[in-house]
Amino acid sequence: MNRTVKTTLTLALATSTALSMAACSSSGGKQTTESAAGGAAKAKTMTVAMVTHAAAGDTFWDLVRKGAEDAAANDGVTLTYTSDPDGANQANLVKQAVDKKVDGIAVTLAKPEAMAGNVKAATDAKIPVVALNAGSDAWKAMGVTSFFGQDEKVAGQAAGERLTKEGAKKVLCVIQEQGHVGLESRCDGVKAGFPQTEKLYVNGTDMGDVQSKVTAKLQQDKGVSHVMMLGAPFAMTAIKSIEESGSQSKLVAFDMNKDIVAQIKANKVVWAVDQQPYLQGYLAVDSLWLHKTNGNEIGGGQAVLTGPSFVDSSNVAAVEKFAANGKR
Repeated sequence: MNRTVKTTLTLALATSTALSMAACSSSGGKQTTESAAGGAAKAKTMTVAMVTHAAAGDTFWDLVRKGAEDAAANDGVTLTYTSDPDGANQANLVKQAVDKKVDGIAVTLAKPEAMAGNVKAATDAKIPVVALNAGSDAWKAMGVTSFFGQDEKVAGQAAGERLTKEGAKKVLCVIQEQGHVGLESRCDGVKAGFPQTEKLYVNGTDMGDVQSKVTAKLQQDKGVSHVMMLGAPFAMTAIKSIEESGSQSKLVAFDMNKDIVAQIKANKVVWAVDQQPYLQGYLAVDSLWLHKTNGNEIGGGQAVLTGPSFVDSSNVAAVEKFAANGKR
C-alpha cells in the first residue's frame, strides 16, 4: 500500500470515528435538528411561532410544547415557543411574530378579545394562523383557519353528566384563572350536566392560595361531595386541601400528566378528563407545514376535537406508559 492511499484511509477512519463520538456525546441532550425517528436533520422548510397563555410552572404546557417540538423535528420546521398568561402580553408576542415575518402562527385564544387585533394583523399580513387548546367559540370569527382542542362546554357537560350518574351531591368547580373563557366554559358545562355545581376562584400562579382557599371552602361547606379541579397541577394541590380539611370529598380533574396517572392508580383521583395536549401541539404545527407544503387546510371549517375522553381505574394502565414518556 503506497503512502498516499494509506494517508487517505487513515483520515477517513479518523473522520468516521470523530463523527461517531460526536453523535454519542450529543445523545444525552436535546435533539433539535433530528427527526423523531432519529434520522438525518430535515431541511428547514419554514418558521412557526407558537404563542400560548401558559403560566410558569403549569406542566400541562410541557405536553403541548413536546407535541409541537416533535412535529417540528419531523417536518423540518424552525419552531419558536413563547407564552404569557396575560392577554395583552400574549397579544404582544403575536405582534412580535408578525414583525419577524414568520411563516405561520399557532396561538391559544383564552382571552380572545385581547388577542383579536394582533391575530387580524397576522392574517392581514398573509401569515396563516391556527388555534389550539382555547378559543373553540372564537376562532372562526377571528379568521383562524383551524382549531385543535376540545369544546370546553361539551367536555364540562360530559363531566357533569358522569357526576350525576355517580351520585354526586354537590360539586365545587375551582377556576384557577379568572377571565379565562375556556375554564369558565368548563364549569358552565359541569353545571349544565350537574346543576348542584358552585364555582370557586383561586390564583393559579400561587399554589399556596389554591390550597388555602380550597381547604377553607371544604372546612366551611361539608356538603361538597366532589372537588373538580381544572388542571393537573391544581389537582395535586387539591389532594393536600382535602387531607388538610378532613373532608370526605372525592377529587376529579381535567387534564392529564404522569402525576395524575399515579394518583388515579392510588385512588386519590377518581377520574380525569383528557384533552390530549400533546396532540394539540403536534397537529397545530403539522397543519401549518401541510398548508405551506401542500396547500392543505384541516377540519373543513369545523374544530378538530382532541377530547374529551375519561381516564379512570379501568383504563389508566393503558395510558401510563405514554404519560411516562411525557406525551399524555
